[in-house]
Amino acid sequence: MIERARAAGLINASPTAAVDATGLATRHVSEHFGKRRGDGKRSGHRQRAWPKLTAVLHTYSHLIVGAVTGIGPSQDSPDFTPVMRQASSIMVFDTVLADAGYDAEHNHRLCRKDLGIARTVIALNRRNTGRRWPKTPYLRALRQRFPRVLYHQRWHIESGFSQHKRRLGSALTARGHQAQRRELILRVLTHNLMLLAATA
Repeated sequence: MIERARAAGLINASPTAAVDATGLATRHVSEHFGKRRGDGKRSGHRQRAWPKLTAVLHTYSHLIVGAVTGIGPSQDSPDFTPVMRQASSIMVFDTVLADAGYDAEHNHRLCRKDLGIARTVIALNRRNTGRRWPKTPYLRALRQRFPRVLYHQRWHIESGFSQHKRRLGSALTARGHQAQRRELILRVLTHNLMLLAATA
């Protein structure tokens, strides 16, 4: 699929990736997708859980080149490593953009040291550092000089998610976690095929 995209001129010389997560609705809700909140006792109230898609989007083409499924609400950062490893096995990136939900030194280190990505722009989470200067090198560098213009290119993944839901719907039809996981992956493949078809 990437070779077809390259042949169609959809892959630029210095690819930028944007990482984010989105939730989808379900038309069928089972007990599996109800989480109890509170102190763990029966006094807690139930909170509806939802299928979650963490994606790596190539900002130039809006192709989704990495996708990890899960159940929300949940923290975003743990999904960064698997989704970036997946995406980097498909495409070589020059820059990665992500919001403060992925703010962690090890996420920068993964991209720079392990995956060979030249630049990581991940928004600083003020809850982690407050007014203190970060002690780790990548976070300190971003605190000193944050490239806001480049970071705002994250709008591409928000646009990509919006396009995905507009074309394919915002609700899954499958029942159960495994079936919904398969449906999410099929939706990602369909999203990419529709983009390629538009260039034919």
